[in-house]
Order: sequence, then C-alpha cells, then structure tokens
Amino acid sequence: MLELMIVISILLILAAITDVSLQPALRSEQVTNSFNLTLSAMRRARDQAASDMQTYVITFSPAVAGVNGGSFTVNETTPAGPQMFAGVLPPNVTYNLEPGIPNSPTVAPTTPDGFGAAANAIDFDWGPNGTGGGNTIYFYPDGSARDANGNINNGVIYLGIPGQVQTAHAITVWGFTGRIRGWQIYSVSGKWTWIQQ
Repeated sequence: MLELMIVISILLILAAITDVSLQPALRSEQVTNSFNLTLSAMRRARDQAASDMQTYVITFSPAVAGVNGGSFTVNETTPAGPQMFAGVLPPNVTYNLEPGIPNSPTVAPTTPDGFGAAANAIDFDWGPNGTGGGNTIYFYPDGSARDANGNINNGVIYLGIPGQVQTAHAITVWGFTGRIRGWQIYSVSGKWTWIQQ
C-alpha cells in the first residue's frame, strides 16, 4: 500500500510540473490563433471585395467581460448589410493596449507603421480626414481601405493577454493599397519594440 501511495504521489507531482510548464505555451498558442484569426479575416474581406467587385465592411467590437475577448463581423456594403462571416476571440485574449508599448508615431521605437499614439486598442480611421479611434474598415473593389465617408482609412488594432505585454500583437492597414501587416512586440535593448511578422 505504501508503494502505491508513493507512485501516486510521484504521478501527481509530474502532472503538476507538466501543467505549470505547459501553461505559457498554451497561452502563446491562444494569442497566435487570435492574431491569425483577425489577420486572416481582414485579408479575406479585402480579397473578397476585389474578387466580387463589391464593398465589404469589417467591424471590430471590444471585449465583453466573461464572454469573449472581442469580436468582428464582415458584412456586404454596410455594417448592417448581409453578414458574410464573423469571429470571436477567447475571453483571455482581448483587443487591448498594454502599458509600456511604444506610443509615439515618430520617435523610435514607434507604433506599428507609425499609426496613432497607442490610445485605442481598435484604432482605425487615421487618414487625411480622420483622427483615429474608428472600429470599421470598408474594403473597396480597388483594394483600398476606406471609412464610412469614403476617405482613406489607415489604422491599427492591438491584441494580447491583458497584463502580459510580451504577448502583444498588432495588425495595421494602409488605406490607399489596403495592405495588411502583422506585428509582434519584442524586447530590444530593454525597450519594447514592434517587429513586423
């Protein structure tokens, strides 16, 4: 009986060690999956607009406490048009800003592609007529990204696990071309710096 208890104790210790060592990898995978989900939805909306010769609108929503970490919907023509597809982030990965990330568009290290001052987690509508803070992108058949008034719409969206700056990711959109780029934060010489993925 004593030997059985020793074996069970060893197994429980090994299980606890495995659980503790796997948690960072599982969290990292959830962030990567959320980043890829958001990035692919944006690219799909842009590509679909060009292939269907129609405007597609992607609208981002912030987290709903205890339900999700944020969501997006892609609709035809307007945000109220027929829904093409949608996505939801898991509750522990949110569209959010972490203290300590770069917040200057001009002084290195800068915000991704120099868009905004990292004031909003969902920060589109940076263009000739916009001041940021928008949550909607209209992808036109010519490949461009615009706002509700047809103006060029540059912007960035941030995501990661709240309280863990090392998990921060970002996605930028260039309005004239609709170019979409992914970013991840890294510590470079002791400073958090965005590196394009």
